[in-house]
Amino acid sequence: MNLTTEYLGLTLPNPIIVGASPLSDDLDTVKRLEDAGAAAIVLRSLFEEQIVREQMAEFVHLEGHAESFAEAGSIFPSPHAFALGPYAYLEHLRKVKRAVRIPVIASLNGSSPGGWIEYARLMAEAGADALELNLYRISSDPDLDAATIERASVDTVKAVRESVTVPVAVKLSPFYTAFAHVARALDRAYADGLVLFNRFYQPDIDVEELTATRSLQLSDSSELRLRLHWIAMLAGRVRASLAVTGGVHTALDVVKATMAGAHATQMVSALLMKGPGHLRSVLHDLDRWLVEHEWESLGAMRGNMSFSKVPDPDAYERANYMLMLQSWRDAG
Repeated sequence: MNLTTEYLGLTLPNPIIVGASPLSDDLDTVKRLEDAGAAAIVLRSLFEEQIVREQMAEFVHLEGHAESFAEAGSIFPSPHAFALGPYAYLEHLRKVKRAVRIPVIASLNGSSPGGWIEYARLMAEAGADALELNLYRISSDPDLDAATIERASVDTVKAVRESVTVPVAVKLSPFYTAFAHVARALDRAYADGLVLFNRFYQPDIDVEELTATRSLQLSDSSELRLRLHWIAMLAGRVRASLAVTGGVHTALDVVKATMAGAHATQMVSALLMKGPGHLRSVLHDLDRWLVEHEWESLGAMRGNMSFSKVPDPDAYERANYMLMLQSWRDAG
């Protein structure tokens, strides 16, 4: 069965990419993922805070005025909070590239154009087949309007895209005022791909200790629905490749994402829970599903459930909303 797909201008043997996560930290695990059928792998993100910390440390070392920056340095997380510093990240990227034959996508997580450009270039020079810019930001400033935030995101992508020759994907959150407009603006800024959506890890409150607590909750297939909605909205309306991340656990999840219009699906939580071998099972199930339903390829079904197949997507979505409420009322 033909499972090939085009993503970011790369021809992949299947649509399942290992998303940014600790899975890429260990070379043996990376090799096992490739052997199990991973089409590509996204390295864990390098954060802008790491870059700024390292640049600050270098400046302090050269100038010999460490005490002048004690307070400024304290606003950044401890270096132990991150797996790799910026230069160690680049060396790890080189090692992963030497270890596998599949495309390796480097990931940058930041919020300002200036903090990204140099390291985007260095990642491309280190051998990254593509870059994934993770625009992870929630504004808590009530004086900062949506247009300003959106413009900063577009400017960041444009600056990075102009500084490298490798493809650039943008990983987004769903929390934009007019998400379709932002997606179109990023598409016009020559983003090669849009990855939907980032998962925000919100702190909880320990009411006894009066502290904020951090916990990692892995996804399940129910999270796929929001991604399907927006992939279906964008399919056929932007030039960029579309990828789903969050909620992809099974072959059926891959089928749904493809029908909505996705060119690729990123998997993390399922692999963290079940190990690299789970990829092989998903690909086997995907092949069997296509045969049973008489599809000659994944490409033949791509976008067949997208909103571009209806004349008025907004009216279609509102009609579904009203029918859902009616069904709920009737069931009650």
